[in-house]
Amino acid sequence: MVFASHASPEVCIDHFTSGIYCIDGVAYLPGELGYQDSGADIGYVLRTQSKVDVLTPSPNADPDKDTDWCFPDSETGILAAITKGATHLWANTILFASHPLQISPCLNDYQDKVLVVGQPPLLVEKFDDKEYTNNLLRLKGSFTMPRTWTIRQTDDMEAFFVKNGVPYPIVGKPIRGRGSHGVKVCFSKEEIVQHVQQLFNESPIVMLEEYLSGEEATITVMPPSPEKPYYWSMPIVVRFNHQEGIAPYSGVVAVTANSKALTPQEVEKDVRYGEAIRECEAVAEILQVTAPIRIDIRRFSENPGSKFALFDINMKPNMTGPGRPSRKSQASLTAIAASMLGWDYPMLLHNILKTASPLAHLRQLEPKI
Repeated sequence: MVFASHASPEVCIDHFTSGIYCIDGVAYLPGELGYQDSGADIGYVLRTQSKVDVLTPSPNADPDKDTDWCFPDSETGILAAITKGATHLWANTILFASHPLQISPCLNDYQDKVLVVGQPPLLVEKFDDKEYTNNLLRLKGSFTMPRTWTIRQTDDMEAFFVKNGVPYPIVGKPIRGRGSHGVKVCFSKEEIVQHVQQLFNESPIVMLEEYLSGEEATITVMPPSPEKPYYWSMPIVVRFNHQEGIAPYSGVVAVTANSKALTPQEVEKDVRYGEAIRECEAVAEILQVTAPIRIDIRRFSENPGSKFALFDINMKPNMTGPGRPSRKSQASLTAIAASMLGWDYPMLLHNILKTASPLAHLRQLEPKI
């Protein structure tokens, strides 16, 4: 990792502006607001509670207006932020290989000076592909993972299910995507065929995944920083109150209603938690992440002592949190984990800000495969 520091950071928050985009024919569907809501949470709390200078598009940013706090992540928007004096860009957006942060020649003169809170764009494009990442992890280490199958629109569906002996129930999910969008537990061939055909409207490739019926949890892994020059896991957050076997999207059911952080004592009582923590930290190191990631895990069964499998890697965890007058009840899974460390939301954001890397460094990182 490469770190740099500024005595007085000037931070700008970037939000997603590209709409639906496609990679290798696979449609990626971001949130409707382009993450402006969480971006405004971050900007407001950094300014008012963390006492960090936050530059905004609007000279008098209104706490209740998301658009007042975030710059577009277009070339024009990024340059506007830098022109205003930004030393740090918080990339609260979706990154990919052709993103302006990666390819814009207009940013070349600033790439050694400007720091970015976010992932390397070349890595994100690769690792958001669930098939690619699963294959990489199976190649690189002895990680505990569910069985998966990839079905393409050109496949003979009947022959595919016969040949692969797909078990039921089975999970159908997009090969790329956010949260629980398009994720469904199916209990028969007829049900999964219908679901896969619906997913083919968004993508020519769909993943089928062994259904894990046991306890679900999630682990946020922090990247190295000057204070902690290694990958480390925040406290485990367990999930409950599933809907039809799936943890619902946080925009539908608040994470505070179905999630809780485990105490160190609870973790010590079950060696499986420690095993999962070590695997998640190893994943972060292999993927060379430069910002927090969140890895969803679930036990294979409800039997005591059942192992956890790593089933989803989120390169851009939600960083929503309380602070703005109209959003005092907001939370995120990472913020819930942070609370077990004694960190409130302002402290969480302050510590994430410390992980910022020079843009030039992020541009250079490529998958090691």
